[in-house]
Amino acid sequence: MVNRRNFLIFGGTLSAIALAKGLPLSARAASGETFEVTKTDAEWRAILTDQQYRILRREGTERPFTSALNNEKRKGTFQCAGCALPVYSSEAKYDSGTGWPSFWQSLPGGVATREDTSLFMTRTECHCHRCGGHLGHIFDDGPPPTGKRHCINGFALTFVPASA
Repeated sequence: MVNRRNFLIFGGTLSAIALAKGLPLSARAASGETFEVTKTDAEWRAILTDQQYRILRREGTERPFTSALNNEKRKGTFQCAGCALPVYSSEAKYDSGTGWPSFWQSLPGGVATREDTSLFMTRTECHCHRCGGHLGHIFDDGPPPTGKRHCINGFALTFVPASA
């Protein structure tokens, strides 16, 4: 039976296969975008875990329900794991039931988007505005007030709790 969760898991599996075969997942390399924070591939590998590197720099995805940030309920800020730019507030986080941290909006200046036509579909990819690290995708099935669902890889983020 095909439901939203199975479809998302299938999409993550296709992403992993494409990465293993060295296939490009989006138009990042061809886009010519430049970012405030740039590092060599070796520098990114030195500061990121293998999982963070695969997601942020190679546009991979984590398996659903594997990130501790999916269950993070405290007040605070979610930052890009690559450059520490604040990208999401806990105030915009909600449980979408998909297995990935979901938000109905990003912080101002936090994310940028581009069209992603990988995996035989067109989606809106979102990435860190400062370093270009891949965060996830934005869909039109989220809650009010925006109706958007920012479906974000938890391993692409770090969480900073609000000061007491």
